[in-house]
Amino acid sequence: MSLVDDLGIGPLTADLARVEDALGDAVRSDDRFLVDVASHLLSAGGKRLRPTLTLCATYAARGAEQPAHAAAITGAASVELVHLGSLYHDDVIDEAGTRRGVPSVNARWSNIVAILAGDYLLAKASELAASLGADVAGLLAATIGELCRGQVLELQHLFDVDRTEESYYSAIEGKTASLMASSCRIGGMVNEVSDATLDALTRFGHHVGMCFQIVDDILDVTRTEEELGKPSGNDLHEGVYTLPVIQAVSTSPELRDILGRKLDRDDVERARLLVATPDVVDASTAAARSHVIKATEALAGADGLDPAVRDRLSGLVDGLVLRSS
Repeated sequence: MSLVDDLGIGPLTADLARVEDALGDAVRSDDRFLVDVASHLLSAGGKRLRPTLTLCATYAARGAEQPAHAAAITGAASVELVHLGSLYHDDVIDEAGTRRGVPSVNARWSNIVAILAGDYLLAKASELAASLGADVAGLLAATIGELCRGQVLELQHLFDVDRTEESYYSAIEGKTASLMASSCRIGGMVNEVSDATLDALTRFGHHVGMCFQIVDDILDVTRTEEELGKPSGNDLHEGVYTLPVIQAVSTSPELRDILGRKLDRDDVERARLLVATPDVVDASTAAARSHVIKATEALAGADGLDPAVRDRLSGLVDGLVLRSS
């Protein structure tokens, strides 16, 4: 079962189908080629975690007995379009050949096409956000800026064997946690919850994002290409040294000697095995679990949220960590 299925919130599956329809409408164009490119990863599926967070924030605010209202669906579609646009750009940066088990846009067409299509998706996301009001549009614009900040910070430390955990956490706060925080915040904004509840939902989304990225980085060094839908150890290959790598380098002179340069696939596999030790995986998993605790605490401190939905959301963030085991 998927994380969405595990949530067990009645209207969620049908509401996510409405989000899919909204995404399809957003990329519709008279230009057939643009539609094909812009919808390429859209049709490949995905977890839809960010729109799920927007919808769950709506259920938490209004109860889960009724389907989400139109504004929540629009907000959910806008955050997913930002995510998809960022993936198009990421694949160009990483020179990725596959994404979600299909050829990446840059591999199938070209880097230029992928960049422009990613820009198109970001523009469409902004258009949807603007339809919800200036506050939502401003939040999404700031979030896109944070995504860029996090990615630029990461690029500044490519192949840096002395990269610090502080630098890593700052980068993932921007490139991953900011959009998940905003996904939850938009769900609260379109339901006009109190400022305190809005901040609690935002903190929850932030810690979900931190947990999600740490776990994703653990999986990159512990799972196979078939399980990931993309090459394992790809971050090592690209010189992106994530939390498990940073922790492993501190105790492994052999790993430090391997890193610091572009690696061929044999060296990637050698480095991956040096990183994926039980001690390193356990330490990184513990870091992810610390964000589970903080996410749960954020929800517990929010007034006026549906208790059943709040419990389901706590279960969601628990499930993220279980992916790494």
